[in-house]
Amino acid sequence: MKLHANAPLGPKGRAFMVRRVTDDGLSLAEAAEAAGVSERTAGKWVRRYRAEGEGGLLDRSSTPKTVHNRTPDDRVEAIEALRRIRLTGPEIAELLEMATSTISAVLKRIGLGKLSRLEPIEPVRRYEKSRPGELIHIDVKKLGRIRGVAGHRIVGRKAAQRGPSRNDAAGVRRSQTGYECVHVCVDDCTRLAYVEVLADEKAQTAIGFLKRAVAFYRSHGVTVERLMTDNGSAYRSAVHALACRRLGIRHIRTQPYRPQTNGKAERFIRTMLREWAYASVFGSSAERAAALSGWLERYNFRRRHGALGHRPPIERLRELTGNNVAGIYI
Repeated sequence: MKLHANAPLGPKGRAFMVRRVTDDGLSLAEAAEAAGVSERTAGKWVRRYRAEGEGGLLDRSSTPKTVHNRTPDDRVEAIEALRRIRLTGPEIAELLEMATSTISAVLKRIGLGKLSRLEPIEPVRRYEKSRPGELIHIDVKKLGRIRGVAGHRIVGRKAAQRGPSRNDAAGVRRSQTGYECVHVCVDDCTRLAYVEVLADEKAQTAIGFLKRAVAFYRSHGVTVERLMTDNGSAYRSAVHALACRRLGIRHIRTQPYRPQTNGKAERFIRTMLREWAYASVFGSSAERAAALSGWLERYNFRRRHGALGHRPPIERLRELTGNNVAGIYI
C-alpha cells in the first residue's frame, strides 16, 4: 500500500512517534496511545528505526523475492510477438499450448491486454478557422443546484456525505435538488463566447439558445456559418435540424465517443468552471448565475487568451473585422 507522505502514520508520522520514545523518553504504550496505534505496532517501528535508521520507517515491498511459477522470458517474448500480429489470447494459448489465463496475465503485464493498444497513437490535430463565425462550438455542462448546503467541492466528499441531515435548508432531499444546464457557445476563430444557465437541455431549449447565440454574434458583426455539437438527442432532433436550416447554418456533429473533436467548447467549459462556477462559495444557484455575466464580460473583453497571443477575444475580433465593438456587450 502506498501512503501519502503526510498521512498520520506515514513515514513522517512514524518518525515523530519513534522520536517520542528514543528522544523524549516516552514509553511504548504512551507513544502508541498518542499516535492512535497499538503498542505492538509502535514497537515494530521503534525496532526497525534502531536497526535501519530512517530507511526502516519506509514501507517494505510485499512482492515475493522469488516467483517460482513466473512465465519464462522466452515465452513472454513469443506471446508478445504473436500479439503484435493481432492474434487473440485464446489463439496464442492454443499455439503455445499454454493456459489462456496465463496468456491473459502476461498480456496485461506487458501492456497489450487490449488489441487497441497496438494501434498507433493519433497525433493531436489542432485547427483554427480563419473567419469569425465560420464555425461555432456549442456544448452543455450540468451543474448541481445549490440549495443552501455546501457541496463536496467546498467541504470535501466525506464531510458532505456525513452531514447532519440528508435534507437541505428548504427541507428538500439533497439527491432531489437536481441540475442546471449551462449552455456554452464559442467562436472557433476569435474564442468570443456566449453562455446561458437554463433549466434543461431539451431540443426546444437548445434551439432557443442557438437563436440567441446567433443574435449575440450578429450584434458583433459576425455571421454564423457552421455549428459543431456533440450527438446529444437535442442536436439529433428534426426540429433542431429545421432550426439550423432556417438560420442558414450548416450543422456538424462530432464523431461518437470523441468529445475532443469539440475541444474548444470542452476547454472553455474547464476554464469557466475553474474561474466562475467553482471559484467562490455561492449561497444559491441564483447567486451563482448572477455572477456569470461579470465573469463572461471579463473573459470576452479583458482576460488574456494564450491561443490568441495573450489578447482577449474581442481584440482578435476587432483585428479581423475592423469593427470597434469594444463597448458592445449583451
